[in-house]
Amino acid sequence: MIRRRVGRPGLLGVAARTAVVTGTATAVSNRMQRRAAERDAQQQWAAEAQQQALVDQAAAQTAAQQPPAAPAAGGGGVDRVSQLTALAELKAQGLLTDEEFAAEKARVLNS
Repeated sequence: MIRRRVGRPGLLGVAARTAVVTGTATAVSNRMQRRAAERDAQQQWAAEAQQQALVDQAAAQTAAQQPPAAPAAGGGGVDRVSQLTALAELKAQGLLTDEEFAAEKARVLNS
């Protein structure tokens, strides 16, 4: 018959219990740190995206308010292409309506 100890656990039992508690606490702590880091990264990404959107919007408004550049002397094809590209970007951003886009496109192509 095997004798079992009754009462407080022995040294080996205390060490095993301590190891389990420590391991669990470490795992929980690591998980919480990972979640906090992921949350911080998402918040930083959202803030950077919002700031970039504001910069893009300000640049588009500035470009829309500036008078069109005078065509370069001789072979202004590249200038027209860049103007049409800028108009397409403004329309894609929703800063120009279809009618405004059509009018500006006709003006660029007829100049």
